[in-house]
Amino acid sequence: MTAPDRGPAAAGQTPADGPDRLRRYGYLPRPRPGVRERLVPPFPQAGSGMWSALGIEPRWRGWGGPLLVALLAGFLRFWQLGSPHAVIFDETYYAKDAWSLRELLYEGSWQEGANDKILADPQVIPLTEAPAYVVHPPVGKWVIALGEQMFGLTPFGWRFMVAVLGTVSILMLCRIGRRMFRSTLLGCLAGALMAVDGLHFVMSRTALLDLILMFFVLAAFGCLLVDRDRSRARLAAALPDDRPDHAVAATLRLGARPWRLAAGVCLGLACGTKWSGLFVLAAFGLLTVAWDVGARRTAGARRPVRTVLRRDAGPAFLSLVPVAGLVYVASWTGWFVSDGGYYRDWHENAGADTSFGFVPGPLRSLWHYEWQKFGFHVDLTDEHAYDSHPASWIVAARPVSYFYESREPGEGGCAEPGGCAQEVLALGTPLLWWLGCAALVYALYRWALRRDWRSGALLCGIAAGYLPWFHFQDRTIFYFYAVVFVPFLCLAVAQLLAAAAGPPRSTEVRRAVGLVVTGVLLLLVVWNFVYFWPLYTGQELSMEEWRARMWLGTWI
Repeated sequence: MTAPDRGPAAAGQTPADGPDRLRRYGYLPRPRPGVRERLVPPFPQAGSGMWSALGIEPRWRGWGGPLLVALLAGFLRFWQLGSPHAVIFDETYYAKDAWSLRELLYEGSWQEGANDKILADPQVIPLTEAPAYVVHPPVGKWVIALGEQMFGLTPFGWRFMVAVLGTVSILMLCRIGRRMFRSTLLGCLAGALMAVDGLHFVMSRTALLDLILMFFVLAAFGCLLVDRDRSRARLAAALPDDRPDHAVAATLRLGARPWRLAAGVCLGLACGTKWSGLFVLAAFGLLTVAWDVGARRTAGARRPVRTVLRRDAGPAFLSLVPVAGLVYVASWTGWFVSDGGYYRDWHENAGADTSFGFVPGPLRSLWHYEWQKFGFHVDLTDEHAYDSHPASWIVAARPVSYFYESREPGEGGCAEPGGCAQEVLALGTPLLWWLGCAALVYALYRWALRRDWRSGALLCGIAAGYLPWFHFQDRTIFYFYAVVFVPFLCLAVAQLLAAAAGPPRSTEVRRAVGLVVTGVLLLLVVWNFVYFWPLYTGQELSMEEWRARMWLGTWI
């Protein structure tokens, strides 16, 4: 007895495989790009959209949106930049150190009551030539000094260059997002999210070092991203007939890589701003090598790790670590050429009989100075009213109050029956940061299960600026250190919102629902920034309005 014939001849139909059946329900398989396109995905092409209708050249489309976002962010950051007219939080160190570098080429000492004298009219600048013991390298203070050179030792002057870098960092993030996601819209979305982040906003208007560190870290990431595209383009151009080729992938020399050298310079400037840049240097070094492994594998190398170790890892190390080290040492030029810096003559006195006499004396003095500072940072365990555990940073649980004044009714023009309050609070826009928690989970999923290199890069940037602080839990640390990874958090949120909106191949209903959800989330984030605006800019509020904005008890 034979089984009934269920083949296509019996049914009078052609065979239907799995994908054919799925097509009945609207499934369309993804087109498989060629090797060259996988190595270097194309940027969006100009079409007959709005820009073309306005007669704008397509090549400007990638700059028009980012520039508009940056201009809006710059307007917000420079609005009443000199207010409050006070030395707020750690400006008491960095603003004065910057002026001292400008005058003496090293950090000098200041007389008692210096802050009041600087803010007085007429101004008195009580700087002395006696060297001061400082615990941070000079790059960030030299940046602040540029603004003081132009506008004097005033709140506007010492905040000016930080606001400039804060604005430019948003432009850079738009362009970085565009390059990563191959979407000008998503790049501008990431930049706009950072423009309305309260922590980035407050740090852009305060003369502290952390936003300057963030700027150089983001610049280094952007340089490595350009280097990634250009090196992969060379591999793609060398492949025959758009097919993987082991011989090409395993032997091709990628030539000079100036953008990786530029990244080394930026990382050296980051380390010359704060030592925490060293963690980023290590993380980005591993990241660029991992990118090379992925490129060689895609191009057809059978043993991509071995190939990269043989051909690419050495040049990557030389482009980053020694370059960063040389830039760091060069940043101390003012200390070297002057005679009055702290420990400047150590090698001639207490350190005259030490080992390593073959090392030039000034370098030995600098090494001794750095070792003393290392001990200070490790042993810094003093309690502070606003120190916080790094686990609380990601949910913005313990912001830092940079400036606070309160007045009783009738005092200083306060007309509120319950009194008035004025505060500058370093607090990330809460809804943005809480949405960022979900974005991190999504990025982990994309990286671990979908092998999305973009998610891996974002997680690397966040980890480099965040995870090392868990090792220093006994040290006095603050939430505003988190500004270093804010750009990567905003990129992760932009990626999450793009997924929520739905891919272009989605059904109309899915796309409509996704766009509505995304739009609502964006409006809520913008509203949240506007709601906390008085706390970001030091505007006067009634005590009732101030208390209404203290959503968590840990914010007070």
